[in-house]
Amino acid sequence: MKKIRVLLVDDSAVVRQVMLALLEREPDIQVIGAASDPLFAMAKLAKEWPDVIVLDIEMPRMDGITFLKKIMSERPTPVVICSSLTEKGAETTLQALAAGAVDIITKPKVGLKDFLQGSAAELVGAVRAAAQANVRNLGRSAAATTVPAKLHADAILPASGGQAMAQTTERIVAIGTSTGGTQALESVLTALPRVCPGIVIVQHMPEKFTASFAERLNSLSQIEVREAKHNDRVIPGLALIAPGGKHMLLKRSGAYYHVEVLDGPLVNRHRPSVDVLFRSVAKFAGKNATGIIMTGMGDDGARGLKELHETGARTYAQDEASCVVFGMPKEAIKLGGVDQVVALGEIPRVVMSSR
Repeated sequence: MKKIRVLLVDDSAVVRQVMLALLEREPDIQVIGAASDPLFAMAKLAKEWPDVIVLDIEMPRMDGITFLKKIMSERPTPVVICSSLTEKGAETTLQALAAGAVDIITKPKVGLKDFLQGSAAELVGAVRAAAQANVRNLGRSAAATTVPAKLHADAILPASGGQAMAQTTERIVAIGTSTGGTQALESVLTALPRVCPGIVIVQHMPEKFTASFAERLNSLSQIEVREAKHNDRVIPGLALIAPGGKHMLLKRSGAYYHVEVLDGPLVNRHRPSVDVLFRSVAKFAGKNATGIIMTGMGDDGARGLKELHETGARTYAQDEASCVVFGMPKEAIKLGGVDQVVALGEIPRVVMSSR
């Protein structure tokens, strides 16, 4: 079996030691080196190039953003960012995602060893997902890890009892994405005119990062983009992004739509979950909606998109050629819930055709 070769770049010796131990116990992963800063990493890259780089942001001699841009310009390689869970760190980490990093692993400022050991499944999953990334479209102790039960959308919202109106004047576009989605969403939202249907979005992203992500997209787009708050109304010209660490559901009040932001268990090992959003859109908007599933690892959103499809909503999946990771769209296509497969560049047209 060909192993995933990983290079760790972090100025913390504790972080390097713990990540090395966690990754090396996986039979399909090999850590080929660890470096305390990008200059040491460059020396290692000159001898052997990894399949995945796990990269810190704040380091001596050269920061992670500069190093990432250098890697992407010279030899695009899947990069997982390991960053502190702070509002300030979120803004910098989003710059890394915009520069081509594929995922985020968050770390607190204290208790690093216990945190990383408790998040072993997240770290290993991020590395495996990154190893499957389409690099052409780039531009995450020894105790056994306990993987949480994989819940489905039933844990948040029952499937029965649809309450969608036969037809409304307001249309809803629901988008779900994960690995590679930060760049893909930027491509879509910045291409939309000021007048477009109301949009609800789940992007798999840790808590504290979605607000900065939404602010960045808002600064680049003609439409308004913001992190969703409980009871925000979904209106034309507005895109609401589910907060990290919370589920977001669409609800209807009379002829108007709003979102509900709530806690709850992980669904498909995610919170927010695309399946939860899509199920709520199927239930309350039905054929008045358009569902779009984009680049991402795993199968979150595949079942929800099929439920949307079965209500008469139009459903789309991003094509493999333009995805960073084709996992989520591929699973939705396999389930038979996709009306049409489209390239990333076609998705703004799909959104506007939903009016």
